[in-house]
Amino acid sequence: MSSKQEQFIGEPLSPAQTMDSGSPQVTSSGILLEVHPSRAELYEELHNRPSPLVKTPCCVTHIALLVSREQRADEYQHLVQLCQRFSINPPAEGASCFYQNFGGFELRWESHMEFSTYTFICSASDPESFITKPYTGRALQYVPRDWLQKLPGQSMAAVHLAMAKSSESINQDHLDNAFEQMRLSGSQVAGNKAEVFTSFRIHSDGFSRALIIDKGLNSYQAGRLMQRVLEIETYRIMALLSLPIARKLSPRVQKMEEKLAKINNSIASLKENIDDNGMLVELSELAAKIEQYRSDTNYRFGATVAYYDIVNARLRQLHEKEMSGYQTLQEFIGRRLGPGIKTCAAVKERMESLSLRIAQTSSLLRTRVELSIEAQNQALLTSMNHRSGMQLRLQQTVEGLSVVAIAYYLMGLLEYIYDAIEHQGIHIDKTTALGLSVPFAVLITWAAMRKMMRSVKEKSTTTK
Repeated sequence: MSSKQEQFIGEPLSPAQTMDSGSPQVTSSGILLEVHPSRAELYEELHNRPSPLVKTPCCVTHIALLVSREQRADEYQHLVQLCQRFSINPPAEGASCFYQNFGGFELRWESHMEFSTYTFICSASDPESFITKPYTGRALQYVPRDWLQKLPGQSMAAVHLAMAKSSESINQDHLDNAFEQMRLSGSQVAGNKAEVFTSFRIHSDGFSRALIIDKGLNSYQAGRLMQRVLEIETYRIMALLSLPIARKLSPRVQKMEEKLAKINNSIASLKENIDDNGMLVELSELAAKIEQYRSDTNYRFGATVAYYDIVNARLRQLHEKEMSGYQTLQEFIGRRLGPGIKTCAAVKERMESLSLRIAQTSSLLRTRVELSIEAQNQALLTSMNHRSGMQLRLQQTVEGLSVVAIAYYLMGLLEYIYDAIEHQGIHIDKTTALGLSVPFAVLITWAAMRKMMRSVKEKSTTTK
């Protein structure tokens, strides 16, 4: 640590020292600790998106919009426009959440990885009649309609949530009227301090509906319960976002599996007339296609698992108890949402399994091709060895003939020598001398040829 960072407890850093060090510092027991730049952000992460404090009765409208990366800037500017209309300080640029009271309503905006939520909370205008007509006074009545219609993104979830206060259970006729005679799921939650009802359907106004009967919740408990119910509705829809993709991919994956099975049957048949190269091309096409499917859907299927885990976590946090005549929220979602999630998981597993099987088949086919090539090479080597043997025998024959030919020419030279000797007056029997010289000529020629061939072989070996 540099001398500029040697600061003990009780000796605060000067502004110049803080600027020089480049990062905030912590002193404890006379020891100076350099702080990680993300330390404060990580501490505050646990306190982001807190549950609201809600006073019942109230009406809540929750909208979840699928927002692309390109629309994030437009989304921020849209929030700024709303704040300017009501003379409210806008959120900081790059903020992930914004909570503000706009007078007639409270807005809670949260930006998530791929979607954003707008939650509008408004006190009930007529608390006495609110229990019988919970959806007459909407939380959007004070929100500018033209601003709402221009919200960036595509609506995924839209919920009207009514929070009524009553010590008694709501009348069945009132529930039927509020939910347009639709079949309900409901349960006692929060230690019997509240009841929750919802249809999990889209009603005539284009929104789904939920009703919470407060039987003794404080403001913090009411806010947490409201948040959990809204998150269940939002994340269950986001979890099913991959189901249409899974249904679309399933028949394509099945066709690829059938094609792979045909290739495997062809390989197992061990026929000699199979086009190995053609099958390798088909396998390469299958591998490329399945990897494209996997890369295109990997994030979506992964997000489905994460969203489904959040839904189950929120359901467990409700601590539901059954009510006579109603199916609990957890039981309904487990029976209806579970199969869709399993379908997505099954398609993902099929693609991963198919990718692995294609790789194994490709390896097996390559091994088959390599063995075929090796057999061809072995046959070629055998043929070359046979040809080399023939060439060797031919070479030996040629060498023998060469010895005879050279010896014959050598005997001709000797005949000239013998003639020259006789011409000098020295009498010799030329015929006898030539006859006796033949073995010596052949032997000398053979020895010279052997030495020359040995020299050539040694030079070729040295060159290699």
